Amino acid sequence: MIAFLRGTLLEKSPQTAVMDVNGVGYRLFITLSGYESLPQAGQPAQMHTVTIAREDALHLYGFADKAEKEMFLKLNSVTRIGPKLACAILSGIRPDALANAVAAGDKTRLSKVPGVGGKTAERIIMELKDKLGPAVVTAEGAATPDRDVSDAVAALVNLGYQKAHAEKAALKAAEDSTTLAELIRKSLKLLSL
Repeated sequence: MIAFLRGTLLEKSPQTAVMDVNGVGYRLFITLSGYESLPQAGQPAQMHTVTIAREDALHLYGFADKAEKEMFLKLNSVTRIGPKLACAILSGIRPDALANAVAAGDKTRLSKVPGVGGKTAERIIMELKDKLGPAVVTAEGAATPDRDVSDAVAALVNLGYQKAHAEKAALKAAEDSTTLAELIRKSLKLLSL
């Protein structure tokens, strides 16, 4: 599996890019944010990639960062969402906004993304809600998935706490915690009250 490419950008369009990596030209299907992150042709470039093998083809999908790549993989795991639709969805909504919409169960927001209808939005929410974990509201007010909060919730659930209670405590503790250990300690204190 090809997970990352670094080389010279040969050409780009809003849907595809071609990179020369040591004399081999790799064609990537990309999102709009991937397109915007790429430099002009002839410049050094790098992309996180996912390799999708089918019976009749081998495709590479390129992403601006790891968060977008991870969200692509999660979307691709949803029933009836293939790699091309997952790429199109990420072209219409940022990964953090998608995580926020899923966490909030915001079917209306997801339905505004090109290629996503009401039933697809419901399926995305239903199948990704547990995979994405809780969302944390940042200082700017945008909700983003927080790996420490997800890890803390997993640790609390492993200790025997109910997931809903663990999420509530971890989100509250995340407001003033700087490390995962501190987050878990504060969450445990909140759960013992």
